[in-house]
Amino acid sequence: MRQLRERDFVHIENKKPSIPVSPALHEYLSGYQRIGQFQLLYKDLLGFQDAIGRPEEDGSESYWDEVIYPPGVKRDIHKELLRIYANLKTPESPDYISHLSISRIEFCRFGNTQPFRIRVVNRFNDNHDYYYVKKVDGSRVYGLEMEHILAPNRIDFLVNRNTLVEEHISGIPGDIFLKKDLPRAERDLVRIGKEFVKFSERCFAKLLGDMRAYNYVVVITRDFDMAQYRVRAIDFDQQSYEGDLKVYLPQFYRENQPAVDLVWRLLPAQTIRQYQREEHSLIARRMKTSRHRMSALLDVMEADKLSPEDNVKRLGESLARYHNDDSFRYISNMGTLTRHHLEVILQEWDQATPPGHREPPSPTFLKDG
Repeated sequence: MRQLRERDFVHIENKKPSIPVSPALHEYLSGYQRIGQFQLLYKDLLGFQDAIGRPEEDGSESYWDEVIYPPGVKRDIHKELLRIYANLKTPESPDYISHLSISRIEFCRFGNTQPFRIRVVNRFNDNHDYYYVKKVDGSRVYGLEMEHILAPNRIDFLVNRNTLVEEHISGIPGDIFLKKDLPRAERDLVRIGKEFVKFSERCFAKLLGDMRAYNYVVVITRDFDMAQYRVRAIDFDQQSYEGDLKVYLPQFYRENQPAVDLVWRLLPAQTIRQYQREEHSLIARRMKTSRHRMSALLDVMEADKLSPEDNVKRLGESLARYHNDDSFRYISNMGTLTRHHLEVILQEWDQATPPGHREPPSPTFLKDG
């Protein structure tokens, strides 16, 4: 089995700066009903008077604090948070919130968007749901929208000035799954390996980076004779930003090595290629189904400054070598680079390989990759 050396792993050393939502992106979001109609903004939630650390289920320290507001402020904030939840879930039904209440507001100081996590409870049956209020970041908005269009699952989110509201993506956090659930899933290892291959293909095709284990979740669905697995990204801050090609390849994160080892141990190269073809075929189908929306999004990305010129140049050089296509070297905009990479990689896998010719390049999970 191929072993990665320390220098092979990705090390993201600098924090990515947030980018604003440009007027063109705001217009795009408005056209696709992504602009929220609510009054409470992210900065309004920062006025809490105290915070109490919330431990993980096993008692260990977490990144989340439960925040406490003065009674009068709390009442108004809870009322507005319920309106936001209704705007996110059922904007056509203003009476939807009559049976709901806010049971907890938590704050995370970790990460670019420093989110608030809102726990909403149904008073009739104690069923609960979560959503997030975050500082808006243009990179994350692009990543969320590309995920919505090109990935198997849809995502609800809203933007209002400096505030981003996102639905909760449920699942087992990747780091916990790899540590606790994977060792117990002996009957499902091949299916798990297949899903990690397909997840990696989606990330690479979209140029979604930083898919360390705690930035995705694993969703398990029980079928009548088996369990189905799906890996879903939950962090989109590193959309089309870094200049290092390996940032967009999940196999080069140390945290993902249990999944990488599983794929290399159980799946032959031919099987890996077949799963990659399947995923690229699905991505291509989604692009065709939403071609006008995807084209509009990429047009906005091309007009925006998503990344420093040095990052664009470095990534363009790497993609030129990877695709054996010198045109990447002359692209000076990360949005254009994303569009061209997405088009080329899908075209490569869509073409039949003549006998005796080398197969199209494989981005992830190959022993010789």
